Amino acid sequence: MSSTPPVYRPRAIVRIHFHAQQRSEELFAQLLDVLGGISPTIEPLPADWSAYMDVTGSLRFWDRDVEGLVAVIRLRLLALHGVQSSAGAGPTRSIAAMAAALTPPGAATIVGDTPYEIAAFLRPQPAPALPGVGPKTAKTLARYGITTAGDVADTTPATLQRILGSAARQIQDFARGIDERPVVPAAAPRSLSASHRFDLDELDTDQHQRTALALAEDLGERLRKASEIAQALTLTVTYADHTHTVRTRTLAEATAHTPALAGTARQLVADLGLQRARVRGIALRAERLRPAAHATHQLTLDDRDEKLQRLEAALDRARARYGPGAAGAASAFKRLTTS
Repeated sequence: MSSTPPVYRPRAIVRIHFHAQQRSEELFAQLLDVLGGISPTIEPLPADWSAYMDVTGSLRFWDRDVEGLVAVIRLRLLALHGVQSSAGAGPTRSIAAMAAALTPPGAATIVGDTPYEIAAFLRPQPAPALPGVGPKTAKTLARYGITTAGDVADTTPATLQRILGSAARQIQDFARGIDERPVVPAAAPRSLSASHRFDLDELDTDQHQRTALALAEDLGERLRKASEIAQALTLTVTYADHTHTVRTRTLAEATAHTPALAGTARQLVADLGLQRARVRGIALRAERLRPAAHATHQLTLDDRDEKLQRLEAALDRARARYGPGAAGAASAFKRLTTS
């Protein structure tokens, strides 16, 4: 009894890059929502402002080929959010990624799913363009005269194994257009924000610092209440002419600990050099949230941090009982002037 060979069903994978002038997690989430209106299979890559999409099942629904559907995606991103994008598309993740890497903003590179189209795209590509081939691996391959993806594809598996070791098989599969890795749907990283708008344009740099500290305290309390930790902070300063400056800094360790958040917030404000700046508002956003159960903390011999956390817990209980603003760092409150 003979078994029926599996039927090959080509996939349509898109790697899309967002080229936004001002970046925020809120905007990134909104852009992903646009993609979600085309296909439910979206894998966000927030580190480089891109995403993978599997649009295989969307082609028939939208009654378009891959090139036409990519054009719809890019047009929607531009029309709804004013964000230019670039895209690469092909039958595998690796081909889509390689095509996207070659594509300038405002354009798209589409690789067909026939063996001829796949080979025509892949074979001339330099070996370092293949996923998994970094500078060191590329230099090793070049010593043996293997400089293109076509060379990698044509090298006997045993020879490539001796040159590259255990990575040889996967790299050769990529060079031959073989990549079964799926697009894995995931949610965009969450964020939490707090902001303050001044009644009048604020020129006092001390008041800028006090405001940033108060916002950090607010974020810290809300993060602890939600049992979440932040991996980065973003400061946005809005000026009298409605322009704004945005700065992001990754925290030394993911935390909901107010002193760590406040120290980073104050440094972000100090680095902007706001002397004589007419500040209309300040916003602080905790980025890339994850459950507090995943937190790691570097051990030290100093018990100061432990004391601060006990004090922090006591302040949280006081605020929970008497309401927001009932307790906090003295420096977060505006100084009173006496006659």
